[in-house]
Amino acid sequence: MRAFCIDEPGKYSFRDIPVPVPRDGEVLLRIKKVGYCGSDLNTWRGLNPLVKYPRIPGHEISGVVEQVTRGVPAGVKVGDIVTAMPYTSCGKCWSCLSGRPNACKNNETLGVQREGALTEFIVLPWEKIVHGGRLGLRELAIVEPLAIGIHAGKQCDPKEGDHMLVFGCGMIGIGAVAEGIRAGAKVIAVDVDDSKLEMMRSIGAAFTVNSKKENLQERVLEITGGHGPAVVLEAIGLPETFVQAVDLAAYSGRVVFVGYAKAPVTFDTKYFILKEISIRGSRGSGRPDFEQAVALLESGAFPVDRLISAEFPFEKAGEAMEQWNANPGAVSRMMISLD
Repeated sequence: MRAFCIDEPGKYSFRDIPVPVPRDGEVLLRIKKVGYCGSDLNTWRGLNPLVKYPRIPGHEISGVVEQVTRGVPAGVKVGDIVTAMPYTSCGKCWSCLSGRPNACKNNETLGVQREGALTEFIVLPWEKIVHGGRLGLRELAIVEPLAIGIHAGKQCDPKEGDHMLVFGCGMIGIGAVAEGIRAGAKVIAVDVDDSKLEMMRSIGAAFTVNSKKENLQERVLEITGGHGPAVVLEAIGLPETFVQAVDLAAYSGRVVFVGYAKAPVTFDTKYFILKEISIRGSRGSGRPDFEQAVALLESGAFPVDRLISAEFPFEKAGEAMEQWNANPGAVSRMMISLD
């Protein structure tokens, strides 16, 4: 079978590799759609410190169950249209023992620490399979990033009536906005792309701010009556928005980071103390987040076609990456089709 491989930063090839053979308790999955994630773009750019080259990317997937083995329950059967949780936890570190395997110290994610799904078949433990109800293949391939955003939104612990500011209206930011709305928060979506902000309004964001066109601090203080937001979520990964998250948060507010800053960040730490803010990270997601993302998509609340910037056939996977690299701000999600 063929696999798309990033050989080194900015270079790719298609390789012939063996079809994997599932063992007991595993499922052979025929891949149909793969969404490109920001981590894949960083791998392409040579900025992902967790990746060793060459690497097959891809962990936002949909597919069809091709084969089941002994030990797989009857609820997972040949022909099922599914997505999958792409993470592997060790079960032995403190995070795993504390019931938080999403933050496993020794986690391995498809396409990052181990070979990904941008190929014809992959093998997974049956426990990683997530059924998609009425969802189609395109929708299932965006469940994983939405689930990460939903998990980040839960880390914010938004309360009814809280002002919750979300930096970044990409796929993860969208999931966080959805969770904030579900919890009854008054969401303030911040981005530099008016089309993304308009989409946030369409799904229920109470306020939107284009930080390229407006004075962000003045506008946010105006919205919040001078207090600042009770919750701020950073889902971009820029050093300046890391700092702004702390600066804008209300006294005794909460700050959650889900974006990875690409450079060291310098904080004026007095605000940690003076504001007595709670600062948390957010990593990955779990089955409840996946199931919530499926339910959100089933509700029809999200314009799926607008979330996917472009779809390319498998043989143009490299061209898709080149286009995204050339103009990242214009892209929500690139999708590769193996149909």
